[in-house]
Amino acid sequence: MTDYSTKHLRFGWWTLLVFAALGLTLESLSGFKVAAYLDVSNDTRRLLWRLAHAHGTLLGAINILFALTLRSAPQAAPANVARISSALVGATLLLPIGFFLGGVVFYSGDPGIGVLLVPPGGVLLLVAIFWIARSVRGGR
Repeated sequence: MTDYSTKHLRFGWWTLLVFAALGLTLESLSGFKVAAYLDVSNDTRRLLWRLAHAHGTLLGAINILFALTLRSAPQAAPANVARISSALVGATLLLPIGFFLGGVVFYSGDPGIGVLLVPPGGVLLLVAIFWIARSVRGGR
């Protein structure tokens, strides 16, 4: 049996580290006035990379919250915890990576093809949160 609580604690903290580092990198690009990031023509890149940072950081925290939910309310652990875990990991990867890739190469203000990863990631996130919310019940 997989220990999903430990898996999501570890995954969540590593995700937070990666996307906090991305945030620091974006701040550095801004601080050093890097044209590839700050020019008006690169507004799409700036927006999408900030979205990648924000979503990645938030999803790292959601993974940690899921792990803590599994630990604090084991009776709430749903029978489909494996599906929730897969959906949450998928969302954590697809959403920020899609935003980031959409900003690497863009076309006249339109995001690049990588942004096509965002909608499936968003659906996976909503499904995982729905399953988690449905599985947490009041005391007996």
